[in-house]
Amino acid sequence: MQRDETLIRRRGILIGMASMTALAGCSTVASRAPMPGEAMRPMGPPSAEELAARYAELKDGDHTLPAIPYQQIDPRLYRQRVRNTTGEPAGTVVVDTPSNYLYVVEPGGTAMRYGVGLGRAGFAWEGEGVIHWRQKWPRWKPPEEMIARQPSLRKYSVENGGQAPGPDNPLGARALYIFQNGQDTLYRLHGTREWSSIGKSVSSGCVRLINQDVIDLYERVPNKARIVVRQ
Repeated sequence: MQRDETLIRRRGILIGMASMTALAGCSTVASRAPMPGEAMRPMGPPSAEELAARYAELKDGDHTLPAIPYQQIDPRLYRQRVRNTTGEPAGTVVVDTPSNYLYVVEPGGTAMRYGVGLGRAGFAWEGEGVIHWRQKWPRWKPPEEMIARQPSLRKYSVENGGQAPGPDNPLGARALYIFQNGQDTLYRLHGTREWSSIGKSVSSGCVRLINQDVIDLYERVPNKARIVVRQ
C-alpha cells in the first residue's frame, strides 16, 4: 500500500514538471509573431552566391554594366530585405540620409533596403514628395550652376541636348525624379558607375545607387509613389 502511494506521488511530480516545461516553452516562443507575408520573404544579408549573381556584369537593353567588386563595399550597404523600422506604410520610399540608406516599404512589415551615396544636392532637400517621373537610361543635363563651375560641361547643357545615355552617364541606368506640390525639386534617385561612392558623401549628385541596385529599385517603385527624405 505504501509502495503504491509512493508511485502516485512520483507520477504527480513528473506530470507537474512536464507542465512547467511546456509553459516555459510557450513563453520563449511568444517573442514576436511574423506579420502576414513576412515569413515568405527571405530576409537579412544575402549569401555569397546571391551577391555574386546580383552584382555580376549585366546586359540591359543596348548597354552592358560591368561587374561590381562588392567585396570592397561595406556589407551593411548591400541590397537586402529588413524589417520595416521606418514607421511608414507600404509603398513609401524613405531616404535616411544620416545612415546612407534608402528603403522601399513592403506589405507585411518588411522593407527592401539599399545603400546609397550622397552629394551636396542630396542634403539640400528634405520632406515629402512624389516620384513624378522615372526614366530608363536617362540623358544627363547639368544645371547652369554646375556649368558655371565647370565650363567644360557646356556641351551637355539643356540647349545641347545633354549627355547621351550609357554606363558613363552620371545618372546611370535609371533615374527617378522627385516633385513636390507639382514642382521639380531637382532631387533625383539615380544610378552610378562610381560604386566606391556608396555609403559616402561626394562632391556632386543627389542620391546615387549602384547601377544594379537602381535597376532593382526602378522595378519596385511605381510613378506617383510617395517619398520621404529625412536629414
